[in-house]
Amino acid sequence: MSFYEELKWRNLIKDCNNEEELKQLLGHGKIKFYCGFDPTADSLTVGHLVQITMISLLQQQGHLPVTLVGGATGLIGDPKETEERKLSSLEKSLKNAQSIEKQFKALLPNQRIEFV
Repeated sequence: MSFYEELKWRNLIKDCNNEEELKQLLGHGKIKFYCGFDPTADSLTVGHLVQITMISLLQQQGHLPVTLVGGATGLIGDPKETEERKLSSLEKSLKNAQSIEKQFKALLPNQRIEFV
């Protein structure tokens, strides 16, 4: 089973614009890929498990993740159905991002992750 087929089997690929090119890149090339996380809390949750699993699987194949923790959405916060978004301070957002980065390093200790 190719790596692409394994990802499809795990339901980690749903739609693809150019399936043949992706198969080629995953099977023979090395890609740098992006995965983003919002620092709206100081901890990763079970909701991040799919992204973390994908990062780990791609790294095992020699691909390099660029993990972005932060950005404007970290300052804005998550929307709620019953109330307005609660704005976060830059200091809190940076503290949350540092905590998440530390957790990543504990979860994937021998993996190279480029944090931006």
